[in-house]
Amino acid sequence: MERSSGILMPISSLPSPYGIGTFGKAAYEFADFLQEAGQRWWQILPVNPTTQGDSPYQGPSAFAGNPFFIDLDMLIQDGLLTQEEVDAVDWGKNPSKVTYPCLYEQRPVLLRKAAARGAARYRAETEAFSRENADWLPDYALFMALKDHFDGESWMDWPDEAIRMHRPEAVAAYRGRLSEEIWFYTFVQYLFFSQWKKLKDYAHDKGIGIIGDMPLYVALDSADVWSSPESFLLDEKNVPVKVAGVPPDYFCEDGQLWGNPLYNYDYMKQTGYGWWIRRVGGAEKLYDLLRIDHFRGLESFWAVPYGEKTAQNGSWIKGPGMDLIQVLKNWFTGMSFIAEDLGDVTPDLEKFIHDSGFPGMRVLEFAFNAHEESTYLPHAHIRNCVCYAGTHDNDTLIGWKKQANPEDIAKAIEYLGLSEHEGFVWGILRGGMSSVADLFIAQMQDYLELGTEARMNTPGTMFGNWQWRMLPNQNTAGLARRIRHMTRLYGRYCGK
Repeated sequence: MERSSGILMPISSLPSPYGIGTFGKAAYEFADFLQEAGQRWWQILPVNPTTQGDSPYQGPSAFAGNPFFIDLDMLIQDGLLTQEEVDAVDWGKNPSKVTYPCLYEQRPVLLRKAAARGAARYRAETEAFSRENADWLPDYALFMALKDHFDGESWMDWPDEAIRMHRPEAVAAYRGRLSEEIWFYTFVQYLFFSQWKKLKDYAHDKGIGIIGDMPLYVALDSADVWSSPESFLLDEKNVPVKVAGVPPDYFCEDGQLWGNPLYNYDYMKQTGYGWWIRRVGGAEKLYDLLRIDHFRGLESFWAVPYGEKTAQNGSWIKGPGMDLIQVLKNWFTGMSFIAEDLGDVTPDLEKFIHDSGFPGMRVLEFAFNAHEESTYLPHAHIRNCVCYAGTHDNDTLIGWKKQANPEDIAKAIEYLGLSEHEGFVWGILRGGMSSVADLFIAQMQDYLELGTEARMNTPGTMFGNWQWRMLPNQNTAGLARRIRHMTRLYGRYCGK
């Protein structure tokens, strides 16, 4: 990886008049901003659909795109919607927050109107798109149609046992019965991927690559688990035996009980890890560089008995390790990876990361412990790593300064020679930019010097997350010039 830098900016956080960021005008303007700022990378959060809790790490599909990101202005320009139809919706009064309740209620209504008008015009393109994505799209579209048919119930609670168990005869019967709904969900994915490709191509023309984020696990109530139960640790009734989480840590004293089903790695190995090849293949269509969230779960994973209320009573189980990594490296020779290796690093995990060859992560908010030396300190970085000021799970730098141990903040000030003239945030960013790490990433909130109100996620909490949005015109030309100057100063400039 060349020495470079980028900005973490979720699609949902872009400005737009329609309640959430989209693939529309503001996204193209942000690509322009990145180029003007001398950046090489735009890192985003997972773009799969979201459900209750709004987390992009818990969606109904590991392959599908989030319909909320489809830009409505583009649909208006294409004649699939009218301006009056879009303006009739109350998208909320606070442009700094995503309005999820309105999105869940109103977006499907508008997209159904667009689908009705596009049925004849885009039938051939949609069918070709479905064939190109036959390894996931038919099951996903049927799954979503079934969710509607059964009033939104989890597939585990569907009253028809045959379809709940994904029996072939039931699948075939419901495909015929729900064909119109299946076509709607297929068309929505066609719109998503068509708009995304145009945006991605535009970013590439500006010299910007896309860093995507792949959650290690998939949601229990997902097309992935329902359609491939053999790939997960389920019992004979397709009920999980154990689920995923992490033990008590810095973020949460009870640990984090994610509830995702665990993988049946014995079966996956017997089938050549085909499920993982399909999954990373889907990510390869979207991104240029892939961050694997909770990478340590491939070496060892925390397994909690299904039904537990916290993650405390789990146990460590060995994962597939290099057996899987080697398959992925052999299969995806053009794809680069980042290993999210945060948390307690055991000798086995350290060896696994080294053997993988993937760059790990160093987070500056974790570096300045007044009472012990940290490998996250810039002088301890290596080239083959990614330095982050903070991730989507961290507070902003301003928020961290206010809430962290004052002794830790004092160490940061002394270590980096922070001054009032430079400003606390920009001094931390300078520490990351000057690191020997090949890649430095900062959140857009930190370049904007925002406080805790702009925090993206607080681990271990269910609600109130994933809401921050940048206001229009906050990414100014002056800010781009300041970032560009620092980027040049520390040898990370990759402008076209």
